[in-house]
Amino acid sequence: MRLKISLLKEPKHQELVSCVGWTTAEELYSCSDDHQIVKWNLLTSETSQIVKLPDDIYPIDLHWFPKSLGTKKQTQAESFVLTSSDGKFHLISKLGRVEKSVEAHCGAVLAGRWNYEGTALVTVGEDGQIKIWSKTGMLRSTLAQQGTPVYSVAWGPDSEKVLYTAGKQLIIKPLQPNAKVLQWKAHDGIILKVDWNSVNDLILSAGEDCKYKVWDSYGRPLYSSQPHEHPITSVAWAPDGELFAVGSFHTLRLCDKTGWSYALEKPNTGSIFNIAWSIDGTQVAGACGNGHVVFAHVIEQRWEWKNFQVTLTKRRTMQVRNVLNDAVDLLEFRDRVIKASLNYAHLVVSTSLQCYVFSIKNWNTPLIFDLKEGTVSLILQAERHFLLVDGGGIYLYSYEGRFLSAPKFPGMRTDILNAQTVSLSNDTIAIKDKADEKIIFLFEASTGKPLGDGKLLSHKNEILEIALDQKGLTNDRKIAFIDKNRDLYITSVKRFGKEEQIIKLGTMVHTLAWSDTCNILCGLQDTRFTVWYYPNTVYVDRDILPKTLYERDASEFSKNPRIVSFVGNQVTVRRADGSLVHISISPYPAILHEYVSSSKWEDAVRLCRFVKEQTIWACLAAMAVANQDMTTAEIAYAAIGEIDKVQYINSIKNLPSKESKMAHMLMFSGNIQEAEIVLLQAGLVYQAIQININLYNWESCK
Repeated sequence: MRLKISLLKEPKHQELVSCVGWTTAEELYSCSDDHQIVKWNLLTSETSQIVKLPDDIYPIDLHWFPKSLGTKKQTQAESFVLTSSDGKFHLISKLGRVEKSVEAHCGAVLAGRWNYEGTALVTVGEDGQIKIWSKTGMLRSTLAQQGTPVYSVAWGPDSEKVLYTAGKQLIIKPLQPNAKVLQWKAHDGIILKVDWNSVNDLILSAGEDCKYKVWDSYGRPLYSSQPHEHPITSVAWAPDGELFAVGSFHTLRLCDKTGWSYALEKPNTGSIFNIAWSIDGTQVAGACGNGHVVFAHVIEQRWEWKNFQVTLTKRRTMQVRNVLNDAVDLLEFRDRVIKASLNYAHLVVSTSLQCYVFSIKNWNTPLIFDLKEGTVSLILQAERHFLLVDGGGIYLYSYEGRFLSAPKFPGMRTDILNAQTVSLSNDTIAIKDKADEKIIFLFEASTGKPLGDGKLLSHKNEILEIALDQKGLTNDRKIAFIDKNRDLYITSVKRFGKEEQIIKLGTMVHTLAWSDTCNILCGLQDTRFTVWYYPNTVYVDRDILPKTLYERDASEFSKNPRIVSFVGNQVTVRRADGSLVHISISPYPAILHEYVSSSKWEDAVRLCRFVKEQTIWACLAAMAVANQDMTTAEIAYAAIGEIDKVQYINSIKNLPSKESKMAHMLMFSGNIQEAEIVLLQAGLVYQAIQININLYNWESCK
């Protein structure tokens, strides 16, 4: 991935450009010390002066009023706030009319930011004050006061907290009066710029110590750059939180959210004082010290799946390469490409107006349909269909381009959804709620209605990442998730009547992924890479779960690696420095899953005898019990040396009635209450009493 820079020969401004802001994906406003506000139209490459400000107003920061306000949708921003060196901020319309000027600070107003809903404005100044204003410019409160100038400010994702600078310190202050304030030393020099992303909840900071850093919302450091030659004067997150841009003297850098650098450009710009991303996240504009406005397009993004590699070569052109036979196809689009996804033998591409669906069997005739909103922020694929997320909602389409459903829930904010908080399988959509992070909403894919009896999946802690398994029957669909303690849990998606158990699978898990071909789960645990060959073992026989795992040392991945994909028996991991590492796991568990799903028990036993590995036998034992195939279970348990279980299975096989066999199988898996219900329903009261006596469960015998 790299940046394609475009810079005019002659600057349009006479003095330094202090701030820039996008109205649409093709229109930008820039403000300069020459008192001019200039509009740039990228489609026609025209610039026009909107207004010349009075000579005593030197603009410092600009922020457009947010587009989406509840149900009332505007197609583009209509007004902006401009802060200036005379201690005022100005509310200015799109046509350049100054609607209101407000005396805000003693000395310059160094930054002004609308919250995500557009209900409040925060300003900070040289006088060290942080003030909250209403939409119309009425002072609501002075949030904080300090002895040093505040150079930069950012709202938290929920608009409940404000992040601001205090010399070398960063401070997060909630709007509630008595809430705890978080403060930490972030840089060795004065901090010049901060940004806080609403999708990934990460914080960026840039300072005079010539470094940029990434933090989580608790102030824990995730990345610190090497010192640059000059102070870092600007940083900004891309809207989807996957990338960020860094500006310095003659320097523009594109980085991944984990901190490592994709591309470094050295345009002749002077210092870049302000960076703004376009609404669709495809381009960056920078306000330059020499009067220029620099534009940079993100190109050469890559998508890989099996033997296909797709590269975005230009704004409207993709190149598809089949590495097996070196065949190359060029895909041309009418509009610029915003998002793409390659998986399950299909390439889905969204442009600014349309969605294209290509099959890998035929690159020449894509299926094309028009988009409702245009700015797609996320594409997720499953085997049968794919999901698009834009500013207006979540939409599910089949690969034939047929609209299937649009799940909704109260208070849904689609602008903050990403691949960690939404998951898709052939029959289910799971979405983690932002308002209450302990809750997962589950929907039927085909109808968009809540699953089962509409009960939500709720957990005791906040959930960070969710993933649905991809194969098997709808009734057996499982969801795995990581909570904020980094514990990995698994539970069933079907929620009818009885409360489904949420069972812990592992601890200190940082990232996870399901295989696309069978229900095998992998994760990075502390210093180990772990594969759960048959996670359902926890429902059948928890004792043998450790025997169904594959573990290997993961210290080679350095810290904070992420699993990118799990295709077939190949796992791709991205290390903290951006390099990709491919891990191959044994192909045999996947073959075993295939045999069991088609009830080929003899073939499964033959495979295990051929492989002669305890993990495979343990998986077969659990699968056999889950499918109530006692003969295979007996062979598999004998192979892993669980003699007591072999004897118990033997005794079950000799039981006279079908119900009592079933009850004892449920007991074998630890479901004692269910076993009791089965016996009572069959009228076997004596046996029900007997099993409670055997378990010393005297209360139930009464």
